[in-house]
Amino acid sequence: MAKKLFTKFGLPLVGLACALLLWSMGVTALEKSTPIATAFAPLPTALAFREMLGGSDIWLHVVLSLQRVAVGLGLAIIIGVPLGVLVAMSKSFSGAAMPLFQLLRMISPLSWMPIAVMVLGVGDAPVYFLLTFAAVWPILLNTAAGVARLDPNWLLLARSLSATRSEIVFKVILPGITADILTGVRLAIGIIWIVLVPAEMLGVSAGLGYFILDTRDRLAYSELMAAIVLIGILGFILDYLARAAHARWLHVKN
Repeated sequence: MAKKLFTKFGLPLVGLACALLLWSMGVTALEKSTPIATAFAPLPTALAFREMLGGSDIWLHVVLSLQRVAVGLGLAIIIGVPLGVLVAMSKSFSGAAMPLFQLLRMISPLSWMPIAVMVLGVGDAPVYFLLTFAAVWPILLNTAAGVARLDPNWLLLARSLSATRSEIVFKVILPGITADILTGVRLAIGIIWIVLVPAEMLGVSAGLGYFILDTRDRLAYSELMAAIVLIGILGFILDYLARAAHARWLHVKN
């Protein structure tokens, strides 16, 4: 019992303690050559973090960022799942589209930033585009892989029972690949959260990316570091929720 508790809680705490120690050592090493580095030390960051959480502004930025993540992820699911099913079920479509998808997948979403602003203007629209573009590929590929792994006898049985194409998709394929879709969603969340901060530097007036730029311009470096820590914590929570949803689905399915 004690060993399990140490593995579950003790080891992560040890890892965090080591990270804090390395953080402090890094700041100490930079202090002589870069005096401003002291503002990035753990203690000033912790004080700024506490003060930041007590303010109302940061929560507005967090809510708007999470809203953008939800919209981008939702659009990626709406686009990626049908395309993934189509890729797996149609050899001709797969042969024509997959090389293009693989090419687009290898383009950094951030490289589209100038074009997104030029076409969509400033504001939320280019941010939604960049987040959707970043998130759609893991969802598409995991959906296609899930359909390819389905037992062909399920589809054969459905056809033998005169099931329509839509019934096969909605009652056989989608329930059978939900775990794969959730895996794609989890990967997409990790990618979308990384793209979010630079995407929110595209002329929006609120959001975590905007807040990072604002703290830099105000020379509030401890607050900047606190915002970086907050972004990491929020990302960890999102990934945890995605893992929990995946594990819960597998438990229900079994």
